[in-house]
Amino acid sequence: MNFNEYQLSIELVPQTSWYTNLRNMMSRENWDKVRKAAYWEHGYRCAVCGVTGVQLYCHELWEYDDENHVQSLKGFTAICPLCHHVKHIGLAGILASEGKLDLNAVVEHFMYVNDCSRVDFEQHRHVAFSVWESRSRHPWTVDLGEYAALVEDSGDSSVDRRFNWVVQKRIQTLKDDMKP
Repeated sequence: MNFNEYQLSIELVPQTSWYTNLRNMMSRENWDKVRKAAYWEHGYRCAVCGVTGVQLYCHELWEYDDENHVQSLKGFTAICPLCHHVKHIGLAGILASEGKLDLNAVVEHFMYVNDCSRVDFEQHRHVAFSVWESRSRHPWTVDLGEYAALVEDSGDSSVDRRFNWVVQKRIQTLKDDMKP
């Protein structure tokens, strides 16, 4: 199977961009609004494997321009803990080494969702880490795109109004898309 065709894939953030994400640039209150909107948008189920009734994570969707070293935020999705650990398999490995996570369960989830073998997983992981090593050699410019309005500027009272407008606009678009 072509790695780009996997329903669930490993997405390693370049080391030079660690902790550079929208969640870390917002108040907890505003991040809660973003993540709850993502959960609602996906029907309170994992957007990758479809599981319901579990804690969900709001996962930022990034696109990488490897030539210009620009990391662009494209949106958000709701994913379950196992899919989240696959996306961040490097962190999952660290948690497993500390006895806090069963890494085999994470790998099995990848194989189940993608209907593939352990060899396929190992090949995918190898490619993902090769891409990560290459990307980690460069500083990245982070482009928040349409979500830049959600970042808090100290002393700017219009931030909350812009934030609420962006979230409400997104929810209205979703509602309009669901109309017959």
